Amino acid sequence: MNWALVGPLHPYRGGIAHYGALLAHELARKDEVFALNFSLLYPGFLFPGRTQLDESQSAIAFPSSQRLSSIDPLSWERSAKLLAERDFDAVIFQWWHPFFGPAYGWMARRLAKLSPRTRRLFLCHNVEPHEASAVDRSLSRYGRRRAQGFLAHSQHDAARLAEMYPASVQRVHAHPRYSALGESRLDRASARAQCGLSSDERALLFFGLVREYKGLDLALEALAKLDMRYRLHVVGEFYEKRTRYDALIARLGLQERVNIVDRYVPNEEVPAWFAAADLVVLPYRDATQSGIVEIAHGAGRASLVTDVGGLSAQVQDGRTGLVVKPDDAAAIAEAVERYFDGNLEALMQKAIMEEAGSKSWAGLATTLRELAAEINS
Repeated sequence: MNWALVGPLHPYRGGIAHYGALLAHELARKDEVFALNFSLLYPGFLFPGRTQLDESQSAIAFPSSQRLSSIDPLSWERSAKLLAERDFDAVIFQWWHPFFGPAYGWMARRLAKLSPRTRRLFLCHNVEPHEASAVDRSLSRYGRRRAQGFLAHSQHDAARLAEMYPASVQRVHAHPRYSALGESRLDRASARAQCGLSSDERALLFFGLVREYKGLDLALEALAKLDMRYRLHVVGEFYEKRTRYDALIARLGLQERVNIVDRYVPNEEVPAWFAAADLVVLPYRDATQSGIVEIAHGAGRASLVTDVGGLSAQVQDGRTGLVVKPDDAAAIAEAVERYFDGNLEALMQKAIMEEAGSKSWAGLATTLRELAAEINS
Protein backbone atom coordinates (compact mmCIF):
# COMPACT_ATOMS: atom_id res chain seq x y z
CA MET A 1 0.00 0.00 0.00
CA ASN A 2 0.88 3.65 -0.32
CA TRP A 3 0.28 5.46 2.97
CA ALA A 4 0.35 9.04 4.19
CA LEU A 5 0.71 9.64 7.92
CA VAL A 6 -0.38 13.05 9.23
CA GLY A 7 0.77 14.18 12.65
CA PRO A 8 3.71 15.46 14.69
CA LEU A 9 7.08 13.79 14.25
CA HIS A 10 10.64 14.71 15.17
CA PRO A 11 11.83 17.44 15.75
CA TYR A 12 8.75 17.65 17.99
CA ARG A 13 8.95 15.90 21.33
CA GLY A 14 6.60 13.63 23.19
CA GLY A 15 4.71 10.37 22.95
CA ILE A 16 2.64 11.20 19.85
CA ALA A 17 5.77 12.07 17.87
CA HIS A 18 7.51 8.90 19.07
CA TYR A 19 4.45 6.84 18.23
CA GLY A 20 4.22 8.29 14.72
CA ALA A 21 7.86 7.55 13.94
CA LEU A 22 7.68 3.97 15.21
CA LEU A 23 4.46 3.33 13.29
CA ALA A 24 5.88 4.83 10.09
CA HIS A 25 8.98 2.65 10.32
CA GLU A 26 6.82 -0.45 10.81
CA LEU A 27 4.53 0.33 7.87
CA ALA A 28 7.57 1.05 5.72
CA ARG A 29 8.79 -2.52 6.17
CA LYS A 30 6.22 -3.56 3.54
CA ASP A 31 4.66 -0.40 2.13
CA GLU A 32 5.47 3.12 0.96
CA VAL A 33 5.02 5.79 3.64
CA PHE A 34 4.94 9.58 3.31
CA ALA A 35 4.91 11.51 6.59
CA LEU A 36 3.27 14.95 6.67
CA ASN A 37 4.61 16.81 9.70
CA PHE A 38 3.80 20.15 11.27
CA SER A 39 5.71 23.33 10.56
CA LEU A 40 3.86 24.83 13.56
CA LEU A 41 2.32 22.54 16.15
CA TYR A 42 1.12 24.78 19.00
CA PRO A 43 1.36 28.57 19.04
CA GLY A 44 3.79 29.53 21.79
CA PHE A 45 1.15 31.18 24.00
CA LEU A 46 -0.85 27.94 24.13
CA PHE A 47 2.06 25.68 25.04
CA PRO A 48 2.68 25.34 28.80
CA GLY A 49 6.12 23.70 28.58
CA ARG A 50 9.59 25.11 28.02
CA THR A 51 9.99 23.91 24.44
CA GLN A 52 8.03 21.87 21.93
CA LEU A 53 11.18 20.48 20.35
CA ASP A 54 12.95 17.24 21.22
CA GLU A 55 16.42 18.01 22.52
CA SER A 56 17.32 14.34 22.98
CA GLN A 57 20.65 13.16 21.66
CA SER A 58 19.03 9.89 20.55
CA ALA A 59 16.03 10.94 18.50
CA ILE A 60 13.17 8.64 17.51
CA ALA A 61 12.58 9.97 14.01
CA PHE A 62 11.21 9.27 10.53
CA PRO A 63 11.81 11.45 7.44
CA SER A 64 8.94 13.92 7.09
CA SER A 65 7.74 16.98 5.23
CA GLN A 66 7.13 19.90 7.61
CA ARG A 67 4.49 21.95 5.85
CA LEU A 68 1.32 21.81 7.97
CA SER A 69 0.53 24.67 10.36
CA SER A 70 -2.15 24.09 12.98
CA ILE A 71 -3.38 27.70 12.61
CA ASP A 72 -2.86 28.51 8.91
CA PRO A 73 -5.83 27.52 6.68
CA LEU A 74 -3.71 28.08 3.57
CA SER A 75 -1.38 25.31 4.74
CA TRP A 76 -4.39 23.05 5.28
CA GLU A 77 -5.47 23.57 1.68
CA ARG A 78 -1.96 23.07 0.30
CA SER A 79 -1.54 19.92 2.37
CA ALA A 80 -4.89 18.50 1.26
CA LYS A 81 -4.03 19.14 -2.40
CA LEU A 82 -0.63 17.49 -1.95
CA LEU A 83 -2.24 14.38 -0.43
CA ALA A 84 -4.80 14.26 -3.23
CA GLU A 85 -2.23 14.71 -6.00
CA ARG A 86 -0.12 11.83 -4.69
CA ASP A 87 -3.17 9.56 -4.78
CA PHE A 88 -2.47 7.62 -1.59
CA ASP A 89 -4.32 4.42 -0.83
CA ALA A 90 -4.98 5.70 2.68
CA VAL A 91 -4.22 8.69 4.88
CA ILE A 92 -3.84 8.17 8.62
CA PHE A 93 -4.61 11.21 10.75
CA GLN A 94 -3.14 10.91 14.25
CA TRP A 95 -5.86 12.30 16.51
CA TRP A 96 -5.23 13.31 20.10
CA HIS A 97 -6.67 16.80 20.76
CA PRO A 98 -9.62 18.92 19.52
CA PHE A 99 -7.28 21.86 18.89
CA PHE A 100 -6.37 20.16 15.62
CA GLY A 101 -9.99 19.65 14.62
CA PRO A 102 -10.18 22.61 12.22
CA ALA A 103 -7.02 21.60 10.34
CA TYR A 104 -7.84 17.89 10.20
CA GLY A 105 -11.50 18.48 9.39
CA TRP A 106 -10.69 20.81 6.52
CA MET A 107 -8.08 18.47 5.09
CA ALA A 108 -10.29 15.39 5.34
CA ARG A 109 -13.21 17.20 3.70
CA ARG A 110 -11.05 18.44 0.81
CA LEU A 111 -9.42 15.03 0.42
CA ALA A 112 -12.84 13.38 0.14
CA LYS A 113 -13.66 15.73 -2.73
CA LEU A 114 -10.31 15.78 -4.53
CA SER A 115 -9.36 12.09 -4.14
CA PRO A 116 -12.44 9.99 -3.30
CA ARG A 117 -10.51 6.70 -3.57
CA THR A 118 -8.12 7.67 -0.79
CA ARG A 119 -9.31 6.15 2.47
CA ARG A 120 -9.41 8.49 5.46
CA LEU A 121 -8.43 6.79 8.71
CA PHE A 122 -8.22 8.37 12.15
CA LEU A 123 -5.94 6.75 14.71
CA CYS A 124 -7.33 7.96 18.01
CA HIS A 125 -5.05 8.28 21.02
CA ASN A 126 -7.78 10.16 22.89
CA VAL A 127 -11.35 10.10 21.65
CA GLU A 128 -12.16 13.02 23.92
CA PRO A 129 -9.76 15.26 25.85
CA HIS A 130 -9.24 14.63 29.53
CA GLU A 131 -10.75 17.97 30.47
CA ALA A 132 -13.38 18.41 27.74
CA SER A 133 -15.56 21.47 27.19
CA ALA A 134 -18.46 22.07 24.81
CA VAL A 135 -16.03 23.78 22.44
CA ASP A 136 -13.74 20.73 22.56
CA ARG A 137 -16.60 18.43 21.63
CA SER A 138 -17.66 20.67 18.77
CA LEU A 139 -14.11 20.83 17.35
CA SER A 140 -13.81 17.06 17.65
CA ARG A 141 -17.04 16.48 15.74
CA TYR A 142 -15.88 18.79 12.95
CA GLY A 143 -12.40 17.31 12.83
CA ARG A 144 -13.50 13.67 12.57
CA ARG A 145 -16.78 13.82 10.68
CA ARG A 146 -15.19 12.89 7.33
CA ALA A 147 -13.39 9.86 8.77
CA GLN A 148 -14.25 6.55 7.16
CA GLY A 149 -12.49 4.38 9.71
CA PHE A 150 -11.11 4.61 13.22
CA LEU A 151 -8.47 2.69 15.09
CA ALA A 152 -8.61 2.83 18.90
CA HIS A 153 -6.43 1.26 21.55
CA SER A 154 -9.22 0.06 23.82
CA GLN A 155 -12.70 -1.39 23.54
CA HIS A 156 -13.86 1.52 25.69
CA ASP A 157 -12.79 4.04 23.04
CA ALA A 158 -13.97 1.91 20.11
CA ALA A 159 -17.46 1.68 21.63
CA ARG A 160 -17.54 5.45 22.04
CA LEU A 161 -16.50 5.95 18.41
CA ALA A 162 -19.11 3.47 17.16
CA GLU A 163 -21.75 5.40 19.08
CA MET A 164 -20.60 8.75 17.66
CA TYR A 165 -19.90 7.60 14.09
CA PRO A 166 -22.12 4.56 13.39
CA ALA A 167 -21.46 4.61 9.63
CA SER A 168 -17.69 4.26 10.08
CA VAL A 169 -15.54 1.17 10.54
CA GLN A 170 -13.74 0.62 13.86
CA ARG A 171 -10.79 -1.54 14.78
CA VAL A 172 -9.03 -2.07 18.11
CA HIS A 173 -5.39 -2.90 18.68
CA ALA A 174 -3.55 -2.69 21.99
CA HIS A 175 -1.20 0.24 22.38
CA PRO A 176 2.21 -1.09 21.24
CA ARG A 177 5.11 -1.12 23.63
CA TYR A 178 7.74 1.58 23.66
CA SER A 179 10.60 -0.88 23.94
CA ALA A 180 12.85 1.70 22.29
CA LEU A 181 12.41 3.87 25.39
CA GLY A 182 11.96 1.25 28.11
CA GLU A 183 14.76 -1.23 27.47
CA SER A 184 17.95 -0.52 29.40
CA ARG A 185 21.36 -2.14 29.45
CA LEU A 186 21.71 -1.13 33.09
CA ASP A 187 20.92 -3.44 35.96
CA ARG A 188 18.84 -1.98 38.78
CA ALA A 189 21.82 -1.12 40.98
CA SER A 190 23.58 0.76 38.18
CA ALA A 191 20.40 2.52 37.15
CA ARG A 192 19.75 3.64 40.72
CA ALA A 193 23.26 4.97 41.03
CA GLN A 194 22.81 6.92 37.80
CA CYS A 195 19.46 8.38 38.88
CA GLY A 196 20.50 9.09 42.46
CA LEU A 197 18.28 6.53 44.17
CA SER A 198 19.31 4.61 47.26
CA SER A 199 19.97 0.90 46.88
CA ASP A 200 17.50 -0.26 49.51
CA GLU A 201 14.48 1.98 48.97
CA ARG A 202 11.16 0.82 47.57
CA ALA A 203 11.07 3.09 44.55
CA LEU A 204 7.75 4.26 43.08
CA LEU A 205 7.91 6.12 39.75
CA PHE A 206 5.39 8.75 38.60
CA PHE A 207 6.58 9.55 35.09
CA GLY A 208 5.51 12.06 32.44
CA LEU A 209 3.96 15.49 32.16
CA VAL A 210 2.20 16.52 35.38
CA ARG A 211 -1.41 17.57 34.88
CA GLU A 212 -4.32 17.62 37.32
CA TYR A 213 -6.13 14.60 35.85
CA LYS A 214 -3.07 12.38 36.42
CA GLY A 215 -3.64 12.34 40.18
CA LEU A 216 -0.19 13.14 41.55
CA ASP A 217 -1.89 14.38 44.71
CA LEU A 218 -3.36 10.90 45.19
CA ALA A 219 0.08 9.33 44.82
CA LEU A 220 1.41 11.69 47.49
CA GLU A 221 -1.47 10.94 49.85
CA ALA A 222 -0.90 7.22 49.32
CA LEU A 223 2.81 7.62 50.04
CA ALA A 224 1.94 9.25 53.37
CA LYS A 225 0.12 6.04 54.35
CA LEU A 226 3.20 3.89 53.63
CA ASP A 227 6.23 3.42 55.84
CA MET A 228 9.60 5.11 55.45
CA ARG A 229 11.00 2.46 53.10
CA TYR A 230 8.94 3.89 50.23
CA ARG A 231 9.99 6.87 48.09
CA LEU A 232 8.18 8.50 45.20
CA HIS A 233 10.08 9.86 42.20
CA VAL A 234 8.12 12.41 40.15
CA VAL A 235 9.92 12.66 36.82
CA GLY A 236 8.42 15.03 34.28
CA GLU A 237 7.66 18.64 33.45
CA PHE A 238 4.85 20.33 35.37
CA TYR A 239 2.07 21.59 33.11
CA GLU A 240 0.35 23.26 36.04
CA LYS A 241 1.52 25.18 39.08
CA ARG A 242 3.90 23.08 41.12
CA THR A 243 3.26 25.09 44.28
CA ARG A 244 0.12 23.13 45.20
CA TYR A 245 2.12 19.90 45.20
CA ASP A 246 5.00 21.41 47.14
CA ALA A 247 2.47 22.58 49.75
CA LEU A 248 0.90 19.11 49.93
CA ILE A 249 4.32 17.47 50.31
CA ALA A 250 5.12 19.82 53.19
CA ARG A 251 1.72 19.28 54.84
CA LEU A 252 2.13 15.51 54.68
CA GLY A 253 5.72 15.66 55.91
CA LEU A 254 7.11 13.97 52.79
CA GLN A 255 10.00 16.30 52.00
CA GLU A 256 12.61 13.55 52.45
CA ARG A 257 10.59 10.90 50.62
CA VAL A 258 9.68 12.67 47.38
CA ASN A 259 12.16 13.37 44.62
CA ILE A 260 10.98 15.78 41.92
CA VAL A 261 12.71 16.05 38.54
CA ASP A 262 10.76 18.96 37.05
CA ARG A 263 11.78 18.80 33.38
CA TYR A 264 11.08 16.93 30.18
CA VAL A 265 13.37 13.91 30.27
CA PRO A 266 15.31 13.26 27.04
CA ASN A 267 15.05 9.85 25.42
CA GLU A 268 18.49 8.68 26.50
CA GLU A 269 17.63 9.16 30.20
CA VAL A 270 14.26 7.39 30.15
CA PRO A 271 15.44 3.73 30.31
CA ALA A 272 17.47 4.32 33.47
CA TRP A 273 14.47 5.70 35.38
CA PHE A 274 12.35 2.65 34.57
CA ALA A 275 15.23 0.27 35.28
CA ALA A 276 15.70 1.96 38.65
CA ALA A 277 12.04 1.80 39.68
CA ASP A 278 10.28 -1.04 41.46
CA LEU A 279 6.76 -0.03 40.45
CA VAL A 280 5.29 2.60 38.10
CA VAL A 281 2.22 4.38 39.46
CA LEU A 282 -0.52 6.02 37.37
CA PRO A 283 -3.32 7.13 39.73
CA TYR A 284 -5.20 8.88 36.92
CA ARG A 285 -8.65 10.37 37.38
CA ASP A 286 -9.34 10.14 33.66
CA ALA A 287 -7.65 8.29 30.81
CA THR A 288 -8.05 6.55 27.48
CA GLN A 289 -4.82 4.60 27.59
CA SER A 290 -1.26 5.53 28.48
CA GLY A 291 2.06 5.31 26.69
CA ILE A 292 3.71 5.34 30.12
CA VAL A 293 2.34 1.86 30.80
CA GLU A 294 3.91 0.66 27.55
CA ILE A 295 7.28 2.20 28.39
CA ALA A 296 7.06 0.38 31.72
CA HIS A 297 6.16 -2.90 30.03
CA GLY A 298 8.98 -2.42 27.56
CA ALA A 299 11.27 -2.21 30.57
CA GLY A 300 9.66 -5.25 32.23
CA ARG A 301 8.14 -3.12 34.98
CA ALA A 302 4.68 -3.56 36.44
CA SER A 303 2.29 -0.62 36.71
CA LEU A 304 -0.35 0.38 39.20
CA VAL A 305 -3.27 2.04 37.40
CA THR A 306 -6.77 3.20 38.26
CA ASP A 307 -9.85 1.68 36.69
CA VAL A 308 -10.63 4.55 34.32
CA GLY A 309 -11.05 4.57 30.54
CA GLY A 310 -8.90 1.96 28.84
CA LEU A 311 -6.17 1.82 31.47
CA SER A 312 -7.47 -1.37 33.04
CA ALA A 313 -7.33 -3.03 29.60
CA GLN A 314 -3.59 -2.31 29.40
CA VAL A 315 -2.90 -3.96 32.76
CA GLN A 316 -4.11 -7.40 33.85
CA ASP A 317 -4.83 -6.99 37.53
CA GLY A 318 -2.63 -9.28 39.60
CA ARG A 319 -0.77 -10.52 36.53
CA THR A 320 0.98 -7.64 34.71
CA GLY A 321 0.16 -4.98 37.26
CA LEU A 322 -2.41 -3.72 39.71
CA VAL A 323 -5.76 -2.03 39.08
CA VAL A 324 -7.43 0.01 41.83
CA LYS A 325 -10.56 2.12 42.00
CA PRO A 326 -10.03 5.81 41.16
CA ASP A 327 -9.76 8.69 43.61
CA ASP A 328 -8.78 6.43 46.50
CA ALA A 329 -5.37 7.02 48.08
CA ALA A 330 -5.94 4.25 50.62
CA ALA A 331 -6.57 1.73 47.83
CA ILE A 332 -3.36 2.82 46.12
CA ALA A 333 -1.35 2.40 49.31
CA GLU A 334 -2.86 -1.01 49.99
CA ALA A 335 -2.07 -2.21 46.45
CA VAL A 336 1.52 -0.96 46.70
CA GLU A 337 2.02 -2.90 49.92
CA ARG A 338 0.48 -5.99 48.36
CA TYR A 339 2.91 -5.77 45.45
CA PHE A 340 5.99 -5.59 47.66
CA ASP A 341 4.90 -7.86 50.50
CA GLY A 342 3.67 -10.48 48.06
CA ASN A 343 6.95 -10.45 46.10
CA LEU A 344 4.99 -10.03 42.87
CA GLU A 345 7.73 -8.47 40.77
CA ALA A 346 9.21 -11.65 39.24
CA LEU A 347 5.76 -13.13 38.56
CA MET A 348 4.61 -9.96 36.81
CA GLN A 349 7.79 -9.57 34.80
CA LYS A 350 7.26 -13.06 33.40
CA ALA A 351 3.65 -12.27 32.48
CA ILE A 352 4.66 -8.97 30.87
CA MET A 353 7.12 -10.80 28.63
CA GLU A 354 4.51 -13.40 27.69
CA GLU A 355 2.03 -10.82 26.37
CA ALA A 356 4.58 -8.89 24.28
CA GLY A 357 3.28 -10.33 20.99
CA SER A 358 -0.17 -8.80 21.46
CA LYS A 359 1.34 -5.32 21.79
CA SER A 360 3.60 -5.23 18.74
CA TRP A 361 4.02 -2.53 16.10
CA ALA A 362 3.76 -5.24 13.45
CA GLY A 363 0.34 -6.20 14.79
CA LEU A 364 -0.77 -2.57 14.71
CA ALA A 365 0.34 -2.22 11.08
CA THR A 366 -1.59 -5.36 10.15
CA THR A 367 -4.72 -4.04 11.86
CA LEU A 368 -4.44 -0.76 9.94
CA ARG A 369 -4.13 -2.66 6.66
CA GLU A 370 -7.25 -4.66 7.55
CA LEU A 371 -9.12 -1.49 8.46
CA ALA A 372 -8.21 0.16 5.15
CA ALA A 373 -9.22 -2.95 3.20
CA GLU A 374 -12.67 -2.99 4.79
CA ILE A 375 -13.47 0.56 3.77
CA ASN A 376 -15.11 0.88 0.36
CA SER A 377 -13.13 3.36 -1.72
